[in-house]
Amino acid sequence: MEALRLVLLYVHLIGFALLLGGSIAQYLSGRLRINPAMLWGSVIQLLTGLGLSAPLRDGDEPAPAKIVTKLVIALLIFVMVFFSRKREVVNRGHFLAIVGLTLVNAAVAVFWR
Repeated sequence: MEALRLVLLYVHLIGFALLLGGSIAQYLSGRLRINPAMLWGSVIQLLTGLGLSAPLRDGDEPAPAKIVTKLVIALLIFVMVFFSRKREVVNRGHFLAIVGLTLVNAAVAVFWR
């Protein structure tokens, strides 16, 4: 089970890289829109996060409050990305909220013990 957890964690980090990297690339281009990397990153993050929250660790599971917090943030990111993906230009505040929530989700994962 540890190997499965590590594979899920690796893919989860790839989703984070796609989401954050895609958003930084769009921001630097000057045209704020949702690109495919952001969409796939949010989907990967959500699905692998659900897999990582499964009780596979023999009693060493993260706190339920942490899991719920990360799930809510991941769902918000996914909804914000999914429903804005076809717009030619995304509102600056909306776009920066996606980036901010992505960074907050990573911070919850790292700092909440």
